[in-house]
Order: sequence, then structure tokens, then C-alpha cells
Amino acid sequence: MSNGKEHFKVCFCWSRVFKLRGGEVHEDIKEVFESYSTKGIMSMDHLISFLEKEQKEVDVTKKAQNIFNSLRHLNVVHRRGLNLEAFFKYLIGDNNHAHQFKVHQNMDAPLAHYYIYTGHNSYLTGNQLSSDSSTEPIKKALKKGVRVIELDLWPNTTKDDIHVRHGGTLTTPVKLGKCLKVIKEEAFTASEYPVIITFEDHLHPCPHLQEKVAQMVKNTFQSMLFTPKSEMDKFPSPKELMRNILISTKPPPKDNPAESDSKFSPHTGHSENGRDTLTQEQVQVEEGDENEDQDEVPKYRDLIAIHAAKHKGGMENFGSHGSSSKVGRLSMNEQALENTVGVIEHSHQLIRFTQRNILRVYPKGTRIKSSNYDPLIAWMRGAQMVAFNMQGYDKYLWMMQGFFRANGGCGYVKKPEFLLRGDGACDEVFNSMALPVKKTLKVKIYMGEGWRADFHFRHFDYCSPPDFYVRVGMAGVPADARKMRKTERVNDQWVPIWNHDDEEFIFPIRVPELALLRIDVKDYDPSGEDEFAGQTCLPLSELRTGIRCVPLYDHRGNVYRSVKLLMRFDFTY
Repeated sequence: MSNGKEHFKVCFCWSRVFKLRGGEVHEDIKEVFESYSTKGIMSMDHLISFLEKEQKEVDVTKKAQNIFNSLRHLNVVHRRGLNLEAFFKYLIGDNNHAHQFKVHQNMDAPLAHYYIYTGHNSYLTGNQLSSDSSTEPIKKALKKGVRVIELDLWPNTTKDDIHVRHGGTLTTPVKLGKCLKVIKEEAFTASEYPVIITFEDHLHPCPHLQEKVAQMVKNTFQSMLFTPKSEMDKFPSPKELMRNILISTKPPPKDNPAESDSKFSPHTGHSENGRDTLTQEQVQVEEGDENEDQDEVPKYRDLIAIHAAKHKGGMENFGSHGSSSKVGRLSMNEQALENTVGVIEHSHQLIRFTQRNILRVYPKGTRIKSSNYDPLIAWMRGAQMVAFNMQGYDKYLWMMQGFFRANGGCGYVKKPEFLLRGDGACDEVFNSMALPVKKTLKVKIYMGEGWRADFHFRHFDYCSPPDFYVRVGMAGVPADARKMRKTERVNDQWVPIWNHDDEEFIFPIRVPELALLRIDVKDYDPSGEDEFAGQTCLPLSELRTGIRCVPLYDHRGNVYRSVKLLMRFDFTY
């Protein structure tokens, strides 16, 4: 555990020399090691005791043996046990992450009982107005576990093929066939649970193209495609649909005018003159008008697994949704959702609807730069598909990415029980200050490492090593939310160590099911804006207690190869 030196050239005539930490260990870690070792060696029995008492692990004998086996190839394991260096390598290594990596929730409930990782305009590479359409964003989304892919279908100029593009903008198109092909190839690389493709269909002037879509979908996905024989009165479970692909869109009308488009048929509001009325609160099935005057396209209709419908009228009519015996999907934009926030009954209507049906929320049209909105507003009201722009980056996208690292990153997270019951328990979520504190989280940050390996040595500062500090905050229901608070700054070090005893962060939590611990690291810049150095969001429901390794992610949600924090998490009840 030696220290080195790093030289930074200043101007042309002289250089600054900085002493670098190499393999230093936080004093608290040394004390823990000394408590569970004898003469500098942690035996198997000592390690088992540490895992039980400090880490609150179960099945500790097997885990302790796995830890020993994982360290042997590094040649740091003493024949009688672990020395301090080996113990530290375990703590900062891949076998000690702060959250689980396995699917562990019940996956036998209907789809409507899960939050589903959902993309918006999944084919766009950048902004919503002028960027290119491509299969690459679809591939990246699926590899990160996204389970709902949105495709906007338009006729090409000669009306003999289908393009995917953002209509009414300067975005370039990509062929539907290419999109379907990449979905088939990448659908189950990150998760075996079902992928849902939502079509925003603008093909109604060209029903022959809908027939072509049906043929393309069937030929591409074949046995992977889930097509129920009739509309469903209950959604299947994610487990039943493993490695299946589902299509969701509004069905075209049947040839009999007396037949409705779908038995999943929402209430329509009417004015006195008999015309449909629309209000500012209107909930729409998709961003554009879909399938209004289509001829019969039986093949296209038959491939639709999840029927989508249009709601006309304000939220006062929303209570009629869900009264049908058949289940389906509705969509609303974020603005319509926000209009429900101040009216408890409207929130209750959404929750009741989402206990059987699927609600999709999508970004408002003014988010040209592919920004996003607060997903908690939708999650608190039971919305399963909270559609996000994956093209940019912001704190809300980081929250979304962190939330869906839960349950093994499979793209499906079980909704809290209070959103699935009909006993009024959800009332308390909208008055969260009245709830008792269920648990209190105490967070301590020990140290960080990996920046020198992943960044050029002049990335943060041309004349010196970085000056890192960590910020910690909480996202959740209003009573749980806490602004970001920061540690002291550690100057001129690639391996920052925070030895201050008072640098602990305490968070009382009332609704842990919807709480996210937000963490980011910045490099202090006295002459401008502090520079980003990594971030993560950890679902509280999955947080493992004790001393844990926390890998950090870049702006776009890609995990760094080496950058991580060593932290401690403790709950009191």
C-alpha cells in the first residue's frame, strides 16, 4: 500500500508535484477489520461473523466461501484467511454491491400490477425536432432493460412501405423492418421478461400498409409473438409471457358499423349538440389521431395483444374507465397527469383504473430537447408505463434508470400493495406528512476510487488532481423527498477519503417502496461550474445494509468501468 507522486506541468517553466494515495484504507474500515480478525488475519469464522453482524446477510457460510474463492486468483488471500488488503478488495469489489442483481419479486401477478420500464419515441437519436431516426437507440434501450418500445408508423412517400419517424418534424425516417429486426435480436439480452411494442399508427389512409405491418410483425417474431384469441378480461403475468413480444395499439374498426372498435371502450363526453367535447385536461390515447377511418384489416387487428382506446372529456369522466369487463391501455400526457395532482378524487380514479388496466404517461410536446418529467407523480397514481425520452440525460432519467435496477434489472418492478388494494390505503400517500416514519436510513461515505483509471489525468483540472465531494439526497413521496446535501471537499486527490465523523446523512422514510437514494460526485471548480464525476440512484426497497460498494454511472446512465464509492447504510425502525 504505497503512495506515489503525480506531476502537473504549469505554464512552460515549472511543475506541481502531488502525493497520491495508493491503496489507503479508511480508518473506520481498519477498525472493523481489527474487530473481526486476530493478529491481522480474518479467518473464515471471523468473516462469517462480520457478514452476520455488520452486513445483515443470510446464508453466510456459502457467501463467505464464495468471497474467499473470488479473492484467491488475486493472490491476496493468506492461507489462514484474509489480510486487510484482501478484506478491502472484497468490500470494494463486485461481490459487495449495494443492491441485488437477481429477480426476486413475485412475477405471477397480472401485468397491471407492475411498473414497466418504458421508452418514448424510442427510435430517435437526439432531440424531438430534427434528430435522426435509427435502430441504435432501440438496441441501447433494450440492452439497458427497457421493456416498452414506441414506434410511430407513417407511410413512405410512395405509400408502398412503412417508415418510423416523428411526424410533423424534421426528423429523418428509419424503415419499420429494420426496427422490428433489431427488437427481435436484442429483446431478451438484458431480461427474459416480455417486450411490448406500442404503435402510434398513422397508416389509416393506407390500410394495405397495415396488412403489410401485420405480415412483417408475424414473419419477424413468429412464435415469440403473443396474440390472444380475443380481448382479455385479465392480463397474463410477466412470468407467463417470458420471451414473448406483445403489440399494443388502437384496433382498426371491424366492417360492421354497429360493432365497436374494441370492447375496451372508454366513456366519451358529449356536448349538448352531440359533438365530442375536449377540455384542457383531455386524456388522449396517443400524441396523434389514430386509426379514425380505417377499413377492415383483420390480420392487423388480430396481432394486437393490448388494446388501446381514446378517452374524450375531462377527468370527471375518468371514473367510467375500468368498468368494462375487458382490460386495455390508455395514455395521457404529463400535463394532463399534473392537472390531477390537486384533486384527490382524480388520483383515486387513476389508481382504481390501474389496478386492472394499464396507464401510459408520455412527455408533453414542448420537450424538444428530449428532457423528462418527475416520474414519481405518475408512479404514485399507479401508472405502469411512464414513458421517458432516453436520448438525453437529466436527474429524472437517472431516477428512472435507478428505479429499474430493482428486481434484478428485469424491467418489471412490483407496484406497492397500497396501490393494488381497494381499501383506501392510497389516501395516505397523498397526505404523506401524516404517515408515521417506517424506517430511518443512515448513510456514511468512506471513500471513492477509479477515476484515475477511467479518466485522463487532466480531465478534471489541468494543473492538479481533482477536488471531489459527494452529494446525497432522497426522492420519493413529498414527505420523504430531501434536497441534495454534500460532504466536505477532498482536495487534490484521485482517491478521496472522507474521515470526518460528522459526515453522516440521515433520512426518515415513510413510503420506502417509492423512495430513491440519489448520489452524485462532483469536482470543485473555483472558476466556474463544478464538474460532473459520476452518479447513481438506489431504490431503498433493495438497499443492502452494512459497508457496500456503490458503482457510479456517467451522464447517460452507462456504468463506469472502475469508478465507485465505498459507503455504509444502516436502517433503524
